[in-house]
Amino acid sequence: MLSVSCTLSSQAGKEDNIWKTLSKISYKKEYDELMGFKIDKPVFSESVKSLDNKEVTIKGYIIPVEGYKSHKEFIFSAFPYSMCFFCGGAGPETIMEVEAVEGVKYSADAVYLTGILKLNDKDINRLMYKLVNAKLIKN
Repeated sequence: MLSVSCTLSSQAGKEDNIWKTLSKISYKKEYDELMGFKIDKPVFSESVKSLDNKEVTIKGYIIPVEGYKSHKEFIFSAFPYSMCFFCGGAGPETIMEVEAVEGVKYSADAVYLTGILKLNDKDINRLMYKLVNAKLIKN
């Protein structure tokens, strides 16, 4: 089992392990009244649940997605754009929504963010992970 500290910025290399922990999920089929059919709902492992509402530092890539209002709201991925979930190269557990305190300029290179991780297994119109009060910590 992977053990991850909640504040990882002082432990070099551990930021990458957050994505590994976030991949520890399964899915259950559940009928959705609004959609009118069964959907896959995430079931978070205990290691993922332990990160809910905790401050984490995570390395990843900013994904340019239409519909996000500003550089304060964007999609963050474990993988570069060419390999991310939206291009079919990875699963939904490899991306998260971000709400940053200040605007974060787009970069094709990996960046480090710190913020409070929120889990979502209820709203199918949102991603299953969200980083709030996020700040850029490395360029």
